[in-house]
Amino acid sequence: MMTIIKEKTYDLIILDLNMPNGNFTEALQAIKLKHPQTKVMIFSSQDESLYAVRYLKMGADGFLHKLSTEQEINKALIKIIDKGIYMSEDVKDSLINNKLNKKETPVNPLEALSDRELEIAEYLIKGSPIKQISNDLNIHASTVSTYKTRILEKLSIQSIPELIKIYDLHHISNH
Repeated sequence: MMTIIKEKTYDLIILDLNMPNGNFTEALQAIKLKHPQTKVMIFSSQDESLYAVRYLKMGADGFLHKLSTEQEINKALIKIIDKGIYMSEDVKDSLINNKLNKKETPVNPLEALSDRELEIAEYLIKGSPIKQISNDLNIHASTVSTYKTRILEKLSIQSIPELIKIYDLHHISNH
């Protein structure tokens, strides 16, 4: 992908968070560094309530869930090209409510987790063993254990069932 953006400029690039053989964060930073005028839309199956603002802060110009309707996709693409940024009504409402209520700390404790911690937490919630997580993410099992410990500490919990409760309480699924 990096060779493609070195050769040509684009008005809009649509990125998937789960890029094969690549690092999404590095790709986003490279695009914005090399071509700051290029708009970047994140198109992902990841939970919008947890990821949208995070990636907008990193420099993305929009975030759209893969289950969005064709109408919503068209609306998002037009908005990014015309106005420069897109976020769903749900994300806007959440930001406005937080701002109006002057909530500087996240209402959702899951927002305190890094992207990798969130990714590992989702595996843990599904009941995946550490060895499987290690293999799927191509990281050492001890690294997964370290992340697990960090997740539990950040959320002030002591077990996976507690993690599941927090996730169920604060996770907003996209339908």
